[in-house]
Amino acid sequence: MQRFGEKLRALRESHGLSYRQLASVLGVDHSHIAGIENGRHNPSAKFVLRIAKYFNVSTDLLMDDELNLPISIQGG
Repeated sequence: MQRFGEKLRALRESHGLSYRQLASVLGVDHSHIAGIENGRHNPSAKFVLRIAKYFNVSTDLLMDDELNLPISIQGG
């Protein structure tokens, strides 16, 4: 799950959300989002589920380092 933060950042940015906006939607502090994206924090299983539901992606896609986000989400 080393790429989780990278994937979260790509999802957040592809939806035009700031740290604060996403944090507000998910009910956490913006520093928690930044910490996850920068690899300083690991998300709980419950938080992974909230992110997956919000962005309408599978938890497998978020957690499996072998799986890549679709190109349309990555901004390509």
